[in-house]
Amino acid sequence: MLSSRIPEHRFPNRLALQLERLGAEGAEINNLIESNPTRVDIDYPADLLAPLGSADGLHYSPQPRGLRSARDAVAGWLDAGLDPERVVLTASTSEAYALLFKLLCDPGDDILVPQPSYPLFEHLARFEGVGISPYPLVHDGHTWAIDADALHAAAGPRTRAAVAVNPNNPTGSYLAPPDLDALAAVCRARNIPLLVDEVFNRYAIDPRPGINRSILGRDTAGGGTDDITTFVLGGLSKAVGLPQVKLAWIAVDGPAHEVPDLLDGLDLLADTYLSVSTPAQLGARHLLAAGAAVTTQIQSRVTANYAWLVRRASGNPAVRILRTEGGWSVVIRLAAASDADREEELALSLLEDDHVLVHPGYFFDFPEGAHVVFSLLPAPARFRHGVGLLLSRART
Repeated sequence: MLSSRIPEHRFPNRLALQLERLGAEGAEINNLIESNPTRVDIDYPADLLAPLGSADGLHYSPQPRGLRSARDAVAGWLDAGLDPERVVLTASTSEAYALLFKLLCDPGDDILVPQPSYPLFEHLARFEGVGISPYPLVHDGHTWAIDADALHAAAGPRTRAAVAVNPNNPTGSYLAPPDLDALAAVCRARNIPLLVDEVFNRYAIDPRPGINRSILGRDTAGGGTDDITTFVLGGLSKAVGLPQVKLAWIAVDGPAHEVPDLLDGLDLLADTYLSVSTPAQLGARHLLAAGAAVTTQIQSRVTANYAWLVRRASGNPAVRILRTEGGWSVVIRLAAASDADREEELALSLLEDDHVLVHPGYFFDFPEGAHVVFSLLPAPARFRHGVGLLLSRART
């Protein structure tokens, strides 16, 4: 019964209450917000986790940034000419954010975050006593882009970092050169670092020509980013579909006179917690290499589901599929609605009558219009059945 395994903090209260009741009644829920790759019929190599049982894991010799062998593996996988000494390992990207907020901010400071985006930032920032200042992503009729003027206006005297997600969740938009230029400009003007979450960057679906799928080793049109400190986040959870192994990373780049002190600060924080599992670190090279088979399956799955959705929704005047350049999520705009009431009504009726779970757009803070968001990860049969019901209901 899927409903018992869906964490309630991931969707609004009315849906949570409805889902709880349906679960108590024994209803089987078609979970179209599923983001756990271990629950969507992906075939994992039988020996993928074998290195975790190595006897070498019985020897504990922690290093603040993580074992050198694991950092070498991550740097090589990132393939950006990155010095492994500039890689810091964490147990998750959530922990990576927490460490960076501790490093960069004092209580009462704030960070720039994109809107719409997954609401994780608000929780993580609040746990550190830090505020968020949203900057809007705007849809120009074809794709999403950063509103550069609004980005600068959102930065205040206590802004300590800018966050970007590449590709964004849920819009699926990669950072285009003008977006990078806008971010670089505000970071220079405020003398703040740039934090880029690239957990989904390997999953391209329909990217625009000229898009940089990673900012590592890339320059902006406005003279490069060598003078800006950047922290790039990733992890095994999305990279190779292993959220349970708990290994992620921060890649640090930027001016030579700034990076050493920042790494020293991260050393102190990481050494205080020492949260990264030794077996996971020892197995990192194998997990990244053998996990490519999982990555390929996920890539094929999300691409095929997206292509089917675009075909299936073609000619449906009630919806518009907003272009997904990469990642695991897709956004549908409801053509006849201008506020969140219709999107919540649709999500509630879909769950109550059809036992299909989707996100109403306001969960992600879409600034206007009515949207529905769901995952491209579910197995094709479940995806097509649930989305077919969604598209039929959207017509009414």
